Amino acid sequence: MNIDILQQQVDIIIASNNRKEEKLQTICDYLEKEISYYDWVGFYFKNGDKNELKLAQYTGEETEHTIIPFGKGICGQVAVSNENFVVQDVTEQDNYISCGWKVKSEIVIPIFVNNENIGQIDIDSHTPNTFTNKDEQLLEYICKKVAEILH
Repeated sequence: MNIDILQQQVDIIIASNNRKEEKLQTICDYLEKEISYYDWVGFYFKNGDKNELKLAQYTGEETEHTIIPFGKGICGQVAVSNENFVVQDVTEQDNYISCGWKVKSEIVIPIFVNNENIGQIDIDSHTPNTFTNKDEQLLEYICKKVAEILH
């Protein structure tokens, strides 16, 4: 994974004249295409004043998890903890919402606007034990860039 090239491409996507939703969809599509073990890439955002997340743009298999209560599953836990959550083996998580039998690992990184957790990027992989510090660095960078267009 060449983080510099990936970050440069994300910068180009963010700087484009597309609408926010198109930029987010393009980021999902790009990551899923460029990183072989990113099998599902999506954004969840706080659903108004409710203590739940709502699925926004994503790439990958359809999911029934369009609304996730805070605290439930990996995404819901990140909404409460405000911290990155890397799960190398989903079978070891008690509070895991299965998105499909193929998913073996997951990484979720929060998005902050004005120090408030407003959403997150969620990556599922069909490969166990696949995420590294480079994934976290890349996704943290993307979340900072996304925050800039959402504030």
